[in-house]
Amino acid sequence: MALKDITLGQYFPGNSLLHRLDPRTKILAVVLYIVALFLAKHFFTYAIMFCVLALSISLSHVPLKSLFRGMKPVVFILIFTAVLNLFYTPGEHVLFHFWILTVTMEGVVNASFMVIRILMLIAGTFLLTYTTSPILLTDGLESLLGPLKKIKVPVHELSMMMSIALRFIPTLIEETDKIMSAQRARGADFESGNLLQRAKSLIPLLVPLFISAFRRADELAVAMECRCYHGGEGRTKMKVLHLSKVDYITLIVCVLYLAAFITVNILLPAAIVR
Repeated sequence: MALKDITLGQYFPGNSLLHRLDPRTKILAVVLYIVALFLAKHFFTYAIMFCVLALSISLSHVPLKSLFRGMKPVVFILIFTAVLNLFYTPGEHVLFHFWILTVTMEGVVNASFMVIRILMLIAGTFLLTYTTSPILLTDGLESLLGPLKKIKVPVHELSMMMSIALRFIPTLIEETDKIMSAQRARGADFESGNLLQRAKSLIPLLVPLFISAFRRADELAVAMECRCYHGGEGRTKMKVLHLSKVDYITLIVCVLYLAAFITVNILLPAAIVR
């Protein structure tokens, strides 16, 4: 897996329906999507979620290749999760047994559901960052978390930190790739040996990476100070957020979808989960 395969935090400019939606609408829609995803207990409800995700991807005009490429870093997590659920889920219908390993029908279903859930969760959250610029994402989070200001929660600072973290993920990945190429040119080997040897070989990579990250953070702090940045109080915005008719319709559809989804999930006979 190449470092360039990590697409978390990247923004794909466009003029699709999802790009034009207010960031607050997209954040709330993703939250409702995640709630519905964790409430799903049947193959039919997962099929509904897949159709919603496929429709969202088609409306976003984000290349499927980029979406699949972003899934590569989580392949190990998917395999690890699937193996745990496959061998350690108790059940009545035993399919295979060897020593301390037992595979049951319930374990197969549970592992399948868990892998599908993680993939759909990652794809849905990736769509948010792919179709929303970091600045708009910051403004949307700050607006949604605005009521917390009454209890002295530093909403603007938290939103800014999250936005900067997302913004610098692609930059740090590119910097890591450059450092690895420079180290390989000097004879470093990051791929041979056992797990412990590979971990030790990463030490010469981490030191310059941390130095570069601190330097970039210092440059950003100086740039913000030169522009008289003093927090969110009294600041004006170049792009003021406005909810359009499409945003209201989208929110209403999402709420109705969640209500219908919960109803279907209750009425259908429970499948074997967990």
